[in-house]
Amino acid sequence: MIALNVIRVRNYISPSKLPGVDYVANPYVGCPHKCMYCYAEFMKRFTDHSEPWGDFVDVKRCDEPINLVSLRGKHVMLSSVTDPYNPYEKKYGVTRGILEQLKFAECSVGITTKSYLVVRDIDLFKTMPNVRVAISMNSTDDGFRSEVEPYASSVTKRVEAMNRLHDAGIATVLFMSPIFPILTDIKGVVDSVRNCADEFWFEHLKLRGPYRPRVLNYIKSRYPQYADTYRYIYEMGGRDYWEGVSDLIDSISQGMRYDKFISW
Repeated sequence: MIALNVIRVRNYISPSKLPGVDYVANPYVGCPHKCMYCYAEFMKRFTDHSEPWGDFVDVKRCDEPINLVSLRGKHVMLSSVTDPYNPYEKKYGVTRGILEQLKFAECSVGITTKSYLVVRDIDLFKTMPNVRVAISMNSTDDGFRSEVEPYASSVTKRVEAMNRLHDAGIATVLFMSPIFPILTDIKGVVDSVRNCADEFWFEHLKLRGPYRPRVLNYIKSRYPQYADTYRYIYEMGGRDYWEGVSDLIDSISQGMRYDKFISW
């Protein structure tokens, strides 16, 4: 059961410290997708919620219009610590409301989501000359997806979303994140959207904070045959694994636009 609240905020837009991103817009606090590895879980300490991360969503409402002049020439990202197209967006439309303002700003807009709901706004994206939509996907195996991203859209729906965006002339990105050692078929994921992705981003699985034991225990229980490999990578600092992944990405990405966020 999700604890749902509507909260008032001063502004939808916040300055960003992310590389290449000037401002972020997070239309919601929390995310009901409940991804096992959620990097945004640290945000709970900035809330008054006692519920576990993933069990609450605050819907933001702002009466003040976005200062579009301040965004001129800047890059705005939706979103950094929530999915802007989580299931509650269908009812509350906060993300669409923000985009309806940003279409008049002389800025570039990047959207990252795991949700098929993003196709709802294709009509709006067509009015925005500098918008780019990244679909996050790290597997072609929907069984695996259902275990680590239980309430996000299926693999099939994400591929369909990317095809629909691409066919509509919207710039698309496959964001392969996070790459799970051994379990993510990097080439398979790339091949599944090679014809409808304009760009590819790759990010490795980082294990920090409260989700680290959760992920490692999942691997030990569900994939015990790979437990030693995960222990080597995450407890013994086996950096050569990610060096090999980086080389693999280079080999399968020839002729494509791509960025790697692989570190050790």
